[in-house]
Amino acid sequence: MKYLSTALALCPLFLLGLIQSATASPPNVIIFYVDDLGWQDAQIHDIDDPCPYETPNMVKLAEEGMVFTQAYSPAPTCSPSRAGIITGQHPAKIKLTHVDLGSMPAGRTTERLVAPYLQSHLDLDLMTLADAMKQNGYRTGHAGKWHVGLTAASFGFDFVNQTRGVHRGMDDRTKDFATADHPTYPLSKQKYPPLSEKKPDGISYPFDEVTQSAIDFIDESKQEPFFLNLCHWMVHWPVLTRNGELLEYYCDKLGHPFPPPPGDMTREGQQNPYFAAMTTTVDWSLGRVVDFLKQTDDPRSPGKKLIETTYIFFTSDNGGAEIRGKEIISDNAPLKYGKKHPEEGGIRVPMVVTGPGIASGSRFDGLVNQLDYFPTILELTGASIAPENFDALSGLDISPVLMGESQAINDRSGKERTHLFWHFPHNGPLAMKSAIREGDYKMYRRYDSNDYELYRLYQDGQRLDLEEQNDLAKNPEFASVVQRLAAKLNSELAANDAERPYLNPAFKEKTKAAAQIASASFDASNRRATLAVDDTGPSVKEAYVIYGGASQESPLSKEEQKEKKRLERKLQRRGQASEAAKTDSSVDQTTELLGMKFPAEIDSDGRSISAEIPKGISTYRFLFVDANHFLHHSETQNAK
Repeated sequence: MKYLSTALALCPLFLLGLIQSATASPPNVIIFYVDDLGWQDAQIHDIDDPCPYETPNMVKLAEEGMVFTQAYSPAPTCSPSRAGIITGQHPAKIKLTHVDLGSMPAGRTTERLVAPYLQSHLDLDLMTLADAMKQNGYRTGHAGKWHVGLTAASFGFDFVNQTRGVHRGMDDRTKDFATADHPTYPLSKQKYPPLSEKKPDGISYPFDEVTQSAIDFIDESKQEPFFLNLCHWMVHWPVLTRNGELLEYYCDKLGHPFPPPPGDMTREGQQNPYFAAMTTTVDWSLGRVVDFLKQTDDPRSPGKKLIETTYIFFTSDNGGAEIRGKEIISDNAPLKYGKKHPEEGGIRVPMVVTGPGIASGSRFDGLVNQLDYFPTILELTGASIAPENFDALSGLDISPVLMGESQAINDRSGKERTHLFWHFPHNGPLAMKSAIREGDYKMYRRYDSNDYELYRLYQDGQRLDLEEQNDLAKNPEFASVVQRLAAKLNSELAANDAERPYLNPAFKEKTKAAAQIASASFDASNRRATLAVDDTGPSVKEAYVIYGGASQESPLSKEEQKEKKRLERKLQRRGQASEAAKTDSSVDQTTELLGMKFPAEIDSDGRSISAEIPKGISTYRFLFVDANHFLHHSETQNAK
């Protein structure tokens, strides 16, 4: 059973009376999720040097609700953060800690450790926020980037549009701009900010399918409570814009020629006009959605507009991306590093929440995580799920803070939150770390060197080492802090069954013996696959079979490629009137199996492993861990 029905049992709801007094019927919920928007990429916090990217709608949203100055994503990359929000469970707990879903980890000969294998999609047995809201009478919609495998339609969403919208690649980013009569991206007749001497009435914006599909979903769903997961592909790479007027505005502002010359943007700091244009385009999208809510009557609450009955959670999936190749994208300073690192620059994100009962211009300086969204949204909407599902959630209900009833985030026993933790066993020695934040301190467990780093970000409420430059881990004065935080971090990792890095059998300087694959076979009569390891090396301690392998066993014909693309487009768009939504409740069962990890049988002496390969599966691989903790995988084998 995927999850328990609310008819069986209900989770406790402490603030339901307060919420219902603020809105007569169940409120709507929108998560507005930006991709790779750093903490310093919006004019919300803006410490040290002023942010040159103009985000007036983000600023206005912050003025109308609560700003969280120390908000964090669940991970420093997008897939685990998205999985964390949608399931409410820590990425370490659900074994989805990076973006390389279904890709076999390949360690370099110079690297001692190798990352765990990540399954090809989010576990279908997990309850999602969409499942929970749908159970409670909500219409559910997803627009934009999904990126946790399969499609959003497989995880509880009634309406799905996963297309890229205006953020698609261009042949030449210096000149291939949208026009008024462009067949896909026609420029708007209405003018929007920014205003300038050249354009005193504002500029036009290209049509964006992601934004429009979100507005269409709201309009079609307003007769009932709705939950919208709006996830922009921007401001992720590629760094480009189809809005020539907006690019010209930023070229003028930042001192670039227009059009910019071909090639990489290499000025240091926040001086990339393409990235600036993307950031303002996302801000424009936010403004369009909020304006629609402000202008549209709520048919369920006579006399009110939708903005009065809707909660908006605005944030980013991880910290900002700073560089790709030679192109300097943006700058997270004063925060250290960026995306793909568990340091502050990789996980601290902008966050604003608005809605019924939330005071305008309010602010919270405590630690908050996007994992808190799931239990908070349940409380704000009066939704119920079974206790077993509620107990699985990793975050805490922050609605008392939102409603001004508390200055602290507490668990169900009333104990105040003291810390947050992250687990990122990926991306090589520099990034392969677990981290914990408690009070003024941030500590890292480095897996490659098997030691700790400790930084004091604040002291007595004042910024001290936000840049994480002064490592205190070896300072005797802070030995007790290291010991305390190490114990808490290791306890969290154990409680969440976090999968840590493995030894890399390809490492040329390894000091332990690694198992060697001796043979592999497949018996077509009973569809039994077998792999044996050499008797002279370590035995097998843990083994899995992965269906489908990592590569296509034979190239697709042109016709097959066309059909595959047609089906993919069909799954990307599944709206209210779509026939696909009526006939394809999810992708087929075989597709759901591909790239997933299933336990394999290990013989009594640990020298061979085997598994039965289901019919319909054409290829497979074995993945196993030997007694010396090396991670191995076989080559792709044909199941025939």
